Amino acid sequence: MSLLLMALQATAVEPLPEEAATTAQAAAQALPDPGSNSLDLLQLVLHASLPVQLVMVLLLFASVASWVIIFRKKRVLDRAEKEANQFEERFWSGAELAKLYAGATERNRDIGGLEAIFEGGFREFNRIRQRRGVDPRTQLEGAQRSMRATASRELDGLEHNLEFLANVGSISPYVGLFGTVWGIMISFQGLANVKEATIATVAPGISEALIATAMGLFAAIPAVWAYNRFATKVERIGVKYDAFSEDFSSILQRQSHLDEA
Repeated sequence: MSLLLMALQATAVEPLPEEAATTAQAAAQALPDPGSNSLDLLQLVLHASLPVQLVMVLLLFASVASWVIIFRKKRVLDRAEKEANQFEERFWSGAELAKLYAGATERNRDIGGLEAIFEGGFREFNRIRQRRGVDPRTQLEGAQRSMRATASRELDGLEHNLEFLANVGSISPYVGLFGTVWGIMISFQGLANVKEATIATVAPGISEALIATAMGLFAAIPAVWAYNRFATKVERIGVKYDAFSEDFSSILQRQSHLDEA
């Protein structure tokens, strides 16, 4: 037992050969520093080629413009829906049409949505009714045409800039992919002057190129989500406008028959 302990102690204190120590030191130096592998997006963007940088700037502009439109469009659609609900409550509360029309035509008052549709239809109905010898059908058709034209203008205003969101959502991934392909082409072209190609040689260039694809997705995803949400909301508001126009047409039809009687 004592002989075994003496042998272990001798083995533990025996120095390494000079060649083995040198090899171990080189291997330790070759190990990567964990902090050096952190992703620095700014450095990747700054070291990218000029075409890739132009693609990134374009995608950044599209993303910023999309977010500005998203916030503005949300505010406009929320206000349009709120005003439509409020006017419907006043309209069906039993208020007289003449009083509603007088309130809609007040000076320096900006109206829109259902109130604008009501004002246009009732104004045209009264204008035609003042003519002599005009049958009720002509009066109703004139009011309906005016309401359709007003509703079309209101919906066009609500749909404004939705096309931009749709274009950003559909085109941005392809623009980012173009930047990525271009960056990878530049990276592989640089390998022509390298005798031995390794992952470390091409990895920086490919990382810089892939940033373009990431920015394309960053611009496209919110734009697609916002477009689908806002388009659905505009469609619901349009259905509300059509339903109100039909109901108001029925009221005007009864009014025209009463005037004829």
